[in-house]
Amino acid sequence: MNRFFLCAAVAPLLALCMLHAQAQPRHAHVHGQLKLDVAIDVRAITFHVDSPLDNIVGFERAPRTEAERKTAQQALAQLRSAGKLFTIDPAAGCALAQVDLDAPALGLGDAVPGQAQGHGDVEGNIVFECRSPVQARYIDVALFEAFPGVRQIDVQIAAPDGQFQRTLKRPSGRLTWGSK
Repeated sequence: MNRFFLCAAVAPLLALCMLHAQAQPRHAHVHGQLKLDVAIDVRAITFHVDSPLDNIVGFERAPRTEAERKTAQQALAQLRSAGKLFTIDPAAGCALAQVDLDAPALGLGDAVPGQAQGHGDVEGNIVFECRSPVQARYIDVALFEAFPGVRQIDVQIAAPDGQFQRTLKRPSGRLTWGSK
């Protein structure tokens, strides 16, 4: 993927994240809740996932046992297989293009002092390249099935037809927006 395309795809998501951060005070993460930002652009749909590590692996620190290491590896593999976590309306013609994960407690990204001991998070940027992303009218989100610790997903959507907020609660994983 060329840099221009990547910048064009990620710019709306970054703008959305900055607006969201300015609009709401920064609070400590909440177990069971996951934040999902969705940017629908002219050539891509980009997701930014932000979750307490506990929601994803069941603990918030570096793995201490072989079983915890295996759990963490399996969870990261699921996140990297984002095409199974996000099923975009076929009308958009999307294919998974890129997954970038940041979870310092699991050795991904830059370590933050004290984070490896507790209150670790996982963040991910996921890009789907699409023929016509504006044609998408729904996204089936399988995060509840993949990660039992997730009970609620707070969603911010930036699309050509507006900005939308949605909350998904177990078991409903279908995300819709805009006028139908």
